[in-house]
Amino acid sequence: MARHYSTQEALDIIMHSDCEDGSSSSSSEVGTDQLESNSDSSETESGGELEEAAAGWTSKNGKVFWSPTNTETLRYVPSISDPASSFALLLTDDILQRIVSMTNLHGRRSIAEWQDMDTEELQAYVGLLILAGVYRSKNESTLSLWSEKLRRSIFRATMSHKRFHQISRTLRFDDKLSRPRHRDDKLAAFRKVWDMWTHRLPMLFSPFSDVCVDEQLVPFRGRCSFKQYMPKKPAKYGIKIWGNCDVKSSYAWRLQVYTGKAAGSRPEVNQGLRVVLEMTEGLQGHIINCDNLFTSFALAEELLRRKLALVGTIRRNKPELPPILLQARARAILSSTFAFTKTHTLVSYIPRRGRNVLLLSTKHCSPDVSDEMKRKPVIIKDYNRCKGGVDNLDKVVSTYSFRRRTNRWPLALFHNLVDISHYNAYVLWTSIEPSWQQQRPYRRRLFIEEVGEMLVTPHIKKRGRLPRSSAAATMVSDLQGAAAGPSHQ
Repeated sequence: MARHYSTQEALDIIMHSDCEDGSSSSSSEVGTDQLESNSDSSETESGGELEEAAAGWTSKNGKVFWSPTNTETLRYVPSISDPASSFALLLTDDILQRIVSMTNLHGRRSIAEWQDMDTEELQAYVGLLILAGVYRSKNESTLSLWSEKLRRSIFRATMSHKRFHQISRTLRFDDKLSRPRHRDDKLAAFRKVWDMWTHRLPMLFSPFSDVCVDEQLVPFRGRCSFKQYMPKKPAKYGIKIWGNCDVKSSYAWRLQVYTGKAAGSRPEVNQGLRVVLEMTEGLQGHIINCDNLFTSFALAEELLRRKLALVGTIRRNKPELPPILLQARARAILSSTFAFTKTHTLVSYIPRRGRNVLLLSTKHCSPDVSDEMKRKPVIIKDYNRCKGGVDNLDKVVSTYSFRRRTNRWPLALFHNLVDISHYNAYVLWTSIEPSWQQQRPYRRRLFIEEVGEMLVTPHIKKRGRLPRSSAAATMVSDLQGAAAGPSHQ
């Protein structure tokens, strides 16, 4: 499937011709207009030839005017010009303005001498968090980040530690006083920002053929009505997020926070089916890879109706499984047993004694087994290749994560939002500019560092008072001097 990395706001349609006069064309009818304008009224023969040529390139219905050259072809120029602009496609001005207004509202209520924050200062705050992740300082005290001994001058040059701590304490995403008293939405404190952000994720990227649906756990141990316990995850306690990621790039294509069942209601039936169908809405012609938490015969049938294939492990208690595939005691080790319908394929593989691996696929239709020593079925090999999309997203995000310890779950979700945003922005940027820092083995670190510096630079340039640190003061003076330009007597 052809890929595109931007939509209405990610691509600016710049319509212009390559003519010497530089005039722009606004419709396909310009071709005939130019033929008429360039013709000399005194030369009737040449005018007639041009009219015949134009008629030869006009469609049969007379509505479309074609041209034998590409001089009038509209060219698509991406608006992503640097790493920071790719990050701005995800953390948009609307999202920043929402956070700024809600934070200022709470700051005026809670702090007597609160100074209103603007969008540039919020970007600088986010930039400092990103730079803290570059320095692997997510568990480090913020006082050490502002310490002059460690020579991280950019923190002192951007804002004071007092102001940074003040913003962290007052950062809000909604108006608490305007919430309904009896809330049905457990995510109300973060819902608006979350919906604005997740709405953009599928707009900017078209996945490859394989996608993966799985769970993500945002570490959090504070008070939260929908906090989950997942013993197989490294953090064990946190906020569960259903995720759909592209397998090749681990781009987070769709995310959904799991807020648990409603108060007084029964446990959800067929939760895995509901989650996968919601996570894959809008896709067509793709292969969905998921584990036994989601896989079922009914899910495979519904995905086929939507022109999607399914490959996933399946639990042995499913009623659609034949009994012969569940018998593992009398079978040889490394043996495979297949079962088929017109559209579904089941395989039972015995990797070791007492272990039976069951998979369901609507992509495969033949009993193919690899020639390797373990003689794994091709279904299992394909599943192992594609099952780690969401897990790999967690891995790459945690490498340069800036998650700070907090007792407020909306702030924990905001940290995760920014972490995923700068990784998705990295995928977009390297897809449009694949040659950027290609020889560097740590180019993602360079990308994140450049984004952080670009976010803090505008706030540094307009800073009024110089910091006390000499190195930080020099940095501020140099940036402000460069912005002012050369002095004239």
